[in-house]
Amino acid sequence: MSEEEIFEQFKKAVIEMDEERAKAIAEDALSQGVDPLDCIEKGLSEGMKVISEKFDNAEIFVPHILLAADTFIGAIDLLSPHIEGGYVGKGKVLIHTVAGDIHDIGKNIVAIMLEANGYEVIDLGRDVPVMEVVDASVENKVDFIAGSALMTTTMPAQREIMNELKDRGIREEFKCVFGGAPTTQDWIDEIGADGWAENAAEAVDVVSGLVD
Repeated sequence: MSEEEIFEQFKKAVIEMDEERAKAIAEDALSQGVDPLDCIEKGLSEGMKVISEKFDNAEIFVPHILLAADTFIGAIDLLSPHIEGGYVGKGKVLIHTVAGDIHDIGKNIVAIMLEANGYEVIDLGRDVPVMEVVDASVENKVDFIAGSALMTTTMPAQREIMNELKDRGIREEFKCVFGGAPTTQDWIDEIGADGWAENAAEAVDVVSGLVD
């Protein structure tokens, strides 16, 4: 197969959620000397874009996202040792549900979607204190801080995160993306964050847009 055919086969394997097929293609690609990073960026990642679109359009659901993510990661596990310096992905995201909020279903879906699209995700869980969020972001040297608030009463924690970053003089070191049912773009503008997402698929688009 030509390189373009290999990339297309990777894309198809992810869309069809066929992990074993993706691994077989990875082995073939490596034996032919195809650049493993190209395999990820031009093949596997393109498949995940289609998966994200399908999820956004309610054509597939969370179990399908999990299968696609397994396919994506399974192939990367074979390809990454052959990339000089290793595969670092698109960026590192710290995700959590804000202090006082125990709702985490939406946050969990966003984490899955981000991982499936090539981001390294550190999930702190739910009801995470502001100081813990900021400390963990610094300690893990993340690129993004993502937090969800599912109640009007917990929204202020998102502002407190922004204020804590400013107080420490490290606001510019992170891109901050927030969401949750009561939040809006106006709220994000008010607290000075970088992005707002209304749903899981949109969250990936917002993060990717900030990377670009």
